[in-house]
Amino acid sequence: MRTGAVTALGAKYLAPSKPKVLGHIGARGSSYWNIRLLASLFQFDEIRIHSKRKVSREALGARLEEELGRPIRVLDSWRETISGADIVVEASRLTAPEPLLKTEWIKKGALVVPYGTMSALELSLTDIMDKMLVDDWGQCRKGLPLGALRQHVDNDKLTEENLHAELGQVVAGLKKGRESDDETILFWHRGLSLSDIALGTAMLDKAGALGVGQQLRYA
Repeated sequence: MRTGAVTALGAKYLAPSKPKVLGHIGARGSSYWNIRLLASLFQFDEIRIHSKRKVSREALGARLEEELGRPIRVLDSWRETISGADIVVEASRLTAPEPLLKTEWIKKGALVVPYGTMSALELSLTDIMDKMLVDDWGQCRKGLPLGALRQHVDNDKLTEENLHAELGQVVAGLKKGRESDDETILFWHRGLSLSDIALGTAMLDKAGALGVGQQLRYA
């Protein structure tokens, strides 16, 4: 849920003003919450889903149709799912890097949110971006393993110098988020400890306000 929340938070500040098409790659793990929370923010005309396993994508589509009360397009290919989408989320589970998401499919002005463990992106993806953001640059820099843009960082396609901002800087008003619907924007979030700390703080505050929970002593 917290991973889906980071996806939605990024879209709140970085998506075009009235996104109509959501293209989502992946059907397990955090995929459900990505779509549920994005659908709570935006009135999509179309929600598209694809994943490698037919049974997984059809099960997710059926669940979302029932809960959202609207049709979900369950598609057979990455291209059908991504082409022309205003928001693209790539949450695939590859076993090795493979450039399945083609740069040419990305619509100008789209928000692209890739966060698979293994890269599914072409190296050219960063070339079309007007802004690139991450959740925590310390989790993205060179020398760390895995991640959707690992090859881009290692090949200096994404650097601390051409990074527009961390998302927290945008939320805090220190840096600009989206400034026009023509901007094509990339948001790479790693999740990890940063999101856990934020969620843990919120849970502790809520527990205190409700007067629930107990302190545990450690020897």
